[in-house]
Formats: sequence, structure tokens, C-alpha cells
Amino acid sequence: MAGLSLPEKFRRYLLLEKSLSKSSVEAYMFDLRKLMEYVGTRDLELTDVKHEDLLDFIACLHGLGISPRSQARIISGIRSFYKYLLIEEYIEQDPCELIELPNLGRHIPEVLSVDEIDGIVNAIDDSKDEAQRDRAIIEVLYGCGLRVSELVNLKLTDISWKEEFVRVIGKGNKQRLAPISTRALKQIEYYLPFRSSIDVKKGEEDYLFISKRGKHLSRITVFHIVKVLAERAGITKDISPHTFRHSFATHLLERGANLRAIQVMLGHESISTTEIYTHMDMSTLRYEILEHHPRNRNESK
Repeated sequence: MAGLSLPEKFRRYLLLEKSLSKSSVEAYMFDLRKLMEYVGTRDLELTDVKHEDLLDFIACLHGLGISPRSQARIISGIRSFYKYLLIEEYIEQDPCELIELPNLGRHIPEVLSVDEIDGIVNAIDDSKDEAQRDRAIIEVLYGCGLRVSELVNLKLTDISWKEEFVRVIGKGNKQRLAPISTRALKQIEYYLPFRSSIDVKKGEEDYLFISKRGKHLSRITVFHIVKVLAERAGITKDISPHTFRHSFATHLLERGANLRAIQVMLGHESISTTEIYTHMDMSTLRYEILEHHPRNRNESK
């Protein structure tokens, strides 16, 4: 077993010593991979993870919209992993020791002001190769009100440049059209030369937002980008990619946009698509967004 990774050793421990079923073991490993992806974005080893890192990881899970029940399951699995590392003396202190299960109470999401969003955009380091990609990500999140899962799965062929719409695959694989501003389209256009310079992996060619490794971005990577930019901008609010979606809706409402149009653009499951489209055609929906969204006022950039 000397050549096995720690996760593989943990897998064998669960199978052979804990006598768990294969399905239970795979559930543990599935949740552990979430932590592995997270530590990869921080250039950490699993044995280097501290209490503070786990708190940040849990905040990441929350920001990605993972339910408190699912968070609790993931935390439980990670606790078992670090208990194993402690028993086998791979670590000297358990980073999970003081980790509490998530509060099941109702969470009121934060809202960013337009100035704070501008501050996040201005915090992007233009010396980095991926700077323009990150700028386009923020503008699309805020300008279209997308879920992070919808953003990372956005395809080049989903963009209607002339009509200024994007096709979005939402929850339950339901499709909708979302207006996209001229500003967001320009930022995507500015990003495309950098994207063209990347050796994109087979099967990833149509994804809009690509990592330097040639694969489409993960949800956790986008969360990390947002968190880093918010810290650079001096924003202390507990924000995530979803904060831009909530800010999108809040700003439109504050400026008098039609509530029903906003619900359609957000793809809320509680509103029947058929019912909405019998009362409001796409030109009306597009007008509501472009007329009332802060990013579409006095567009000159």
C-alpha cells in the first residue's frame, strides 16, 4: 500500500477494516473529492489542511448552494477521513475537532452594491493571463443573473451575438433564454483571444470559460475567483457567485423592473414557463432587463 495515495488508503480502510458496502465507500469518496478539489485551488496537501481551511471550505459549500443536509453529510465524511489520518499518524492534530455542523436556520443572502461590484472588477490583476476571463465571468454572473452551475456549463454556441441572448441550461435540464448586455458581450469578446491560445482538451472545445489546463472551470474554481477578488476589493461581506445573481435581481427590482420578467430570467421553478410566455414575449422580457439593469445604463465601455 506504500504507493497508494491517502484517499486510496482511506478507501481500503473503509472497505476492509470498517466493512462498509461499496456504495457507502463511494459516497465517502465522492464527498472527499470535493475537499480534494478545494485544496487543489489552494495549493495545499490534504495533510496540511487546518481548521481555518475547513471553515473556508464549508463556506464554499454554502456559497455553491449545497443544502445544509448535504453539507452535514460531507462534513461527516471528512471527519472520518481525518480521524483515519490521525489514527495512522499521518497528522498530529485533527483539523475537524472543532468543526460544527451547519446551522439549519434560514439564510438571508448578501447583496452587493453597484460600487462594490465595480470594486471587484477593478481588483482583477491585469498582469495575469486569465484577467480578462475573470472580468468576463463577473460581468456574465452579474449581467445575466446566472447560477454558478449555469455559468460553468455555458457554451460558445449558446451565445446569440446579434440578438444579445444566451441559452441557459438550468435546474432539471430546463432551457431558457437570458438577455446579455453589450458590456458583458464585449468582455467575452476581449477574452476570446486568450481562450484561443489555450490547448483545449478534447470534448471541452465548446465551453466558454476554460482553465489554463484546457478544461472548463469547476464551480469551486469560480467560487475561489470571486472570494479572492472580494478580499482584494476589501469587501467583508460573506459572498459567493450566487451573490451576483441575488444582486442582479435586487438591483432590477429596486429600479422598477417587472417582477415576472425577473423570475423568468432567473429560471425560478415556481413559475411556469408556459404561463409566463403567454403573458410576455421575449422582446418585452429583454426590454425589462436592458432598461433597468445598472450595467446597461450609459454604456460606453
